[in-house]
Amino acid sequence: MKGPGMRTATTIEGSSGNWAEITAFACEAEKLGLDICWVAEAWGSDAPSPLGYLAARTETMLLGSAVIQVGTRSPVVIAQTAMTLAQLSGGRFLLGLGVSGPQVLEGLHGVPFAHPLARMRETVQIVRSVFTGEKVRFTGSQYRIPLAGGDGRPMRVSLPPVSVPVYLAALSPKMLELTGEIADGWLGTSFVPEGADAYFTHLDAGLARAGRTRADLDICQGAEVNVVDEASLPDVLASRKKELAFSLGGMGSGTSNFYNDAYSRQGWADVAARVRARWLAGDHDGAAALVTDEMVLATTLIGTEDMVRARLQTWRDAGVDTVRLYPAGDTLTARLDNLGRAIDLVRALDPPRR
Repeated sequence: MKGPGMRTATTIEGSSGNWAEITAFACEAEKLGLDICWVAEAWGSDAPSPLGYLAARTETMLLGSAVIQVGTRSPVVIAQTAMTLAQLSGGRFLLGLGVSGPQVLEGLHGVPFAHPLARMRETVQIVRSVFTGEKVRFTGSQYRIPLAGGDGRPMRVSLPPVSVPVYLAALSPKMLELTGEIADGWLGTSFVPEGADAYFTHLDAGLARAGRTRADLDICQGAEVNVVDEASLPDVLASRKKELAFSLGGMGSGTSNFYNDAYSRQGWADVAARVRARWLAGDHDGAAALVTDEMVLATTLIGTEDMVRARLQTWRDAGVDTVRLYPAGDTLTARLDNLGRAIDLVRALDPPRR
């Protein structure tokens, strides 16, 4: 069961290659009282390698993969990785999984994106089976262990059994239902608390299918946080619009964009479609110009201190259990300052968790 108040988290990723600064950020974030540090994996660095390193450099905060992309590794390799990281971290590891998208799976890894829902369900089943320490036997539509018709026999992984929470990254209705049905936590994005039912309706359907309630699922939502003065706000919003235009227009493929779909379901179907059309036509500045201030403010934690405080309260009231903070800033000091201010604002909403 979940404790009182919101937990704080952040996400790091290694595209810059500046691991000294990335590690310094994570270690300083722990000193600020951060609860969880997630490590991303998209088309840059992998997630497990830095997680193993951070396990040795940190002591208290939880460490999670956000996310390991299913389809790029066998389910048993994913389980072995999770078990190893759980051991290295002294039980502080959280396994975050996602199906990614066709652009990455097919374009970069050469792996078919077909049947992502079945692949995710079966991966979680196999991973949890491996966690028990028992011999692995599985027959599904995507995986069969041992492989039929060969010399293989059921085997067990020679690591001690572990209990590792499994989080799923989900945006589409069916994947949200699956998350509610089988996961310990939901890693979400593009979240508008006022439109939360666009997500929760599907999560709750999955929870009900498994005889569970929302108290059994860690709702983990992320957003950029940037505490600024009123005079700086227009420039900050303009910069963020370019990033949002990329998410709405440049992510996914010409026929599939989960981010665009998520914004559409929360009330911006018309503008999201126009942004995508402009982006795909090569007019990136025109696409950014279509993004409204409201769209940025609704899905981020950008604003004055009073604005961010009020927004965090709204997120908490909407049912967010863990807020994933992406601190803005051009320097390590600026990012840590933004993160520290946000953590203080979250703490002020509730009694201390620790």
